[in-house]
Amino acid sequence: MFTSVLMIEKALTSADVEFVTTLHGEEDVAFHVLLQPRGDQADRLLRAIDDVALGELDEAAREGATPEGDEAVGEGQQALDVSLVGLRAAGSRAEGRLIEDHPLDALKGLVEESGADEVIVLTDPHYVEEFFHRDWASRARHKVGVPVLKLFSHSKA
Repeated sequence: MFTSVLMIEKALTSADVEFVTTLHGEEDVAFHVLLQPRGDQADRLLRAIDDVALGELDEAAREGATPEGDEAVGEGQQALDVSLVGLRAAGSRAEGRLIEDHPLDALKGLVEESGADEVIVLTDPHYVEEFFHRDWASRARHKVGVPVLKLFSHSKA
């Protein structure tokens, strides 16, 4: 069985589930999902700049109303639960957890613990962080010791 650590920042859509579950053809895949509640992943300014770069001015204006820190945990758990249900419904084994500490430390620990064959980072575009190679995928490539695949979410959750 192929083992993937899937790092996400929001609930997987049905298109995302289909995308990641078909990456390896007919091979059985077990997913270990990590989700960091939105409030802890990047500061509000970077998210607003990304929204503006994508032409989503309404989203940039709403960044101030986005739950952060402890307030984001409930939404994060719900997004994780929805994602796990979707992966299992597609026929994959899936388990997951919220990231409580530094995301890359949690990722490295889970890769070692699970004996993962790869890491998939599935997020919305984060242009500022990607430009400076400070996004999760770029930084993980130097830390986890397995191939890291960067994918963009198909649509809004």
